[in-house]
Amino acid sequence: MADIDPDLAPEQWEGPSKSALKRRMLALQELGETLVGLSEKQLGKVPIADERLLEVIREARAMRSHGARRRHLQLIGKLMRDIDAAPIESALQDMDRQRQGEADAFHRLEQLRDEVLAAGVAGTELVAGRWPQADRQQLRQLILQHQRDAARGAAPTASRKLFRYLRELQENYGDPD
Repeated sequence: MADIDPDLAPEQWEGPSKSALKRRMLALQELGETLVGLSEKQLGKVPIADERLLEVIREARAMRSHGARRRHLQLIGKLMRDIDAAPIESALQDMDRQRQGEADAFHRLEQLRDEVLAAGVAGTELVAGRWPQADRQQLRQLILQHQRDAARGAAPTASRKLFRYLRELQENYGDPD
């Protein structure tokens, strides 16, 4: 209602302004561009009932010409004017939250790995405190191998193996945090 002139009577109001319509159209076009960037699996999770819109989104993925792609995105925006975009936006936000959660979990594992390596052999207790099922001998071996690699200036293969092992523990026994 911000686009309504307060001096006009309700029967004189002719609808949203041209600028408001253009902002809405551009927002729908940006939403369409986001949809074009999704993989087929991700697109399947988005509630789009309009088959024509799905077809146009898939066509836009294959376009390499900038002008043709731009026109196709405008077509997607035009088709989206006729549907309710709220469920689509909600599904995209859910995907973003899930992606962010996965990235946060990844960073927490990296941080744990760094703490374990910094603590040395005592770092096995950091992991065993979170996952009692962890193989302490394997953890000690990886930590000692990392220390030997660091002393030689070799590639951090033990560090990568430790990260994979921590990720495996997290996948198998959950995130205790």
